[in-house]
Amino acid sequence: MGGEWGQSDICPESAQEWTIQVGQDHLDMDLGAITKYSALHAKPNGLILQYGTAGFRTKAEHLDHVMFRMGLLAVLRSKQTKSTIGVMVTASHNPEEDNGVKLVDPLGEMLAPSWEEHATCLANAEEQDMQRVLIDISEKEAVNLQQDAFVVIGRDTRPSSEKLSQSVIDGVTVVGGQFHDYGLLTTPQLHYMVYCRNTGGRYGKATVEGYYQKLSKAFVELTKQASCSGDEYRSLKVDCANGIGALKLREMEHYFSQGLSVQLFNDGSKGKLNHLCGADFVKSHQKPPQGMEIKSNERCCSFDGDADRIVYYYHDADGHFHLIDGDKIATLISSFLKELLVEIGESLNIGVVQTAYANGSSTRYLEEVMKVPVYCTKTGVKHLHHKAQEFDIGVYFEANGHGTALFSTAVEMKIKQSAEQLEDKKRKAAKMLENIIDLFNQAAGDAISDMLVIEAILALKGLTVQQWDALYTDLPNRQLKVQVADRRVISTTNAERQAVTPPGLQEAINDLVKKYKLSRAFVRPSGTEDVVRVYAEADSQESADHLAHEVSLAVFQLAGGIGERPQPGF
Repeated sequence: MGGEWGQSDICPESAQEWTIQVGQDHLDMDLGAITKYSALHAKPNGLILQYGTAGFRTKAEHLDHVMFRMGLLAVLRSKQTKSTIGVMVTASHNPEEDNGVKLVDPLGEMLAPSWEEHATCLANAEEQDMQRVLIDISEKEAVNLQQDAFVVIGRDTRPSSEKLSQSVIDGVTVVGGQFHDYGLLTTPQLHYMVYCRNTGGRYGKATVEGYYQKLSKAFVELTKQASCSGDEYRSLKVDCANGIGALKLREMEHYFSQGLSVQLFNDGSKGKLNHLCGADFVKSHQKPPQGMEIKSNERCCSFDGDADRIVYYYHDADGHFHLIDGDKIATLISSFLKELLVEIGESLNIGVVQTAYANGSSTRYLEEVMKVPVYCTKTGVKHLHHKAQEFDIGVYFEANGHGTALFSTAVEMKIKQSAEQLEDKKRKAAKMLENIIDLFNQAAGDAISDMLVIEAILALKGLTVQQWDALYTDLPNRQLKVQVADRRVISTTNAERQAVTPPGLQEAINDLVKKYKLSRAFVRPSGTEDVVRVYAEADSQESADHLAHEVSLAVFQLAGGIGERPQPGF
């Protein structure tokens, strides 16, 4: 649909004709008021933004008009789905001076792709075309403008967020939408609120308090079952990226303190958001965040700026840093779920969903040792979430630490029944599974929820952080970027693991991969810039480095590389 938005064909009718055509409906869309308000949230000339997986993200000072317009769009989406829609003001792990916005669909999931197109079109419309674009969206999506609309709004702790969320509210109210402003929330908390409101409270109570209580109750119930009373398992250092995660964890910690004591670092009291800290920093730099002293073998974790990603890490006795990323988190969780199912005697289909970036060792361990089927999708949370919905129990994590587990309604009912009807050990396992289901935020990846799940599993299995890390050893790998004139010359298939074009590239990669043990490599175009991303993995770091370099040379030669040829050495 992306190509249909030419300037000339946004909407053939003028606003007046449309008013006659849709009769009474125009009462619900006061076009004059929209125009008047829109001028107060004027679009900077020539600014073009794209709604991507993370919504819109850019420098905060360029976003006022986008926020106002996303308020308008949320109302239309709410009318169309006859549901509550969420608007989250955040730029996640981006620097503090950036901001962004994303819409949350009725079951807490990401905005439908056709509405991503509408969002892009509306955000980029010039002032004089605003009415036509709104009318066009309403017609294309058959929006009943008489329908009531309800929008919930949340924001992170960035200095710009409060003013920007007010612009969203302006957009919602000018078209007669009702709203509830939750104020400061983590992104996953807003997803949770939307899910609760659209399931009539079946999923939980749509308040911050309701969120804390649901998760904490499940966590405390679970940790009561743990046989080890040893104190060493129960304290955790948490780097909150100087973001919203710190505020919310502070509010929540007394609810679960009997099961876990958390020590918060980078809590926003002095440092800058995401600066030298947070999950993204720790993962990409492979070192602990600033402002956190780590003794050997202490369990530590980092949230990202809006608390929807988590990674774990520790220093061993020799002071070496060990990262435990999303792959290992998915492995711990899915193995535990599989063990519980075996204990209960239920043969439910459980699947783990990864992307091509998942370490080969994790895939091998899951398939060969745990006998859990693994599926691969394209990069991007929405692809993983969608695939995970196909199973009775679907677990998905990106290596960056964003993920959760999904349970089908049938499974939830079945486990509840088992927890009431089975005897002894089976009943205990079913009860555990029932609590684990409540502990997950099934609307979105959630650092707080995932942290409590991991802590509960480690306590129940009596595992130290080193034992968890030792489940398997990651294959050495290397990621590189190659600058190209046009990234679109590369197209891929098989969940981005094979290149279709340019001709000859995949054959070249296949030949290079044959030279190394336990190796694989793939290339994919970046979603944001004219670069091609190269991933290589092999039995030694030296081999992985060589392979990555050779593949990037092949990309440079066959896919129109620009600038300097890729050099060996890192």
